[in-house]
Amino acid sequence: MAFKQFFAALAIGLASVLAAPAAMAEPFRVVGFGDSLMAGFGLGPGEGFPEKLEAALRARGHDVVIANAGVSGDTTSGGLSRLDWSVPDGTQLVILELGANDMLRGLAPDITEKNLDQMIARLKERKIGVLLAGMRAAPNLGSDYQAAFDSIYPRLAEKYGIPLYPFFLDGVAADQALLLDDGMHPNATGIERMVERALPTVEKAIAGK
Repeated sequence: MAFKQFFAALAIGLASVLAAPAAMAEPFRVVGFGDSLMAGFGLGPGEGFPEKLEAALRARGHDVVIANAGVSGDTTSGGLSRLDWSVPDGTQLVILELGANDMLRGLAPDITEKNLDQMIARLKERKIGVLLAGMRAAPNLGSDYQAAFDSIYPRLAEKYGIPLYPFFLDGVAADQALLLDDGMHPNATGIERMVERALPTVEKAIAGK
């Protein structure tokens, strides 16, 4: 009888140990890696895109943590130089949003593409998923520049087989009611619009990972 009680207790103990990993599951870890649009330029605490996106995903039942690795003024060259230490081990998805400052400075699109290409390749080598957030060139830069720049993001997404959110400022750009006084950066309401529009693509990227 004592043996039966011993083995019963042992079985219960083993079941508890086996069930522990499920009960202690880690959240899905995301890094928002970008420039001032990601960093939350001009916004208050908790009003940036990563923070609002995390809240929206959690409200929809996703156990996620999103780190804000946005740096105002960052170019793709700057992003490439800080990528490895800005994206910690254990990250499962990076939302890569860079290129706007390259465009505003009139940098050659092939430089922007090369830097983004290297960032995606490095993340893929680390087995980290990438969601590429696209940018579009300002019309005043000319049709040739616009065509060359705008094609960077879909081309890289196709090359690496990664999800693409075509335009990070979709539904916000040129709408003064959704922008700060500088006419370039989203205000808090603009961020909410961006999150709302990007949410389905982010959910698919998480599910795909």
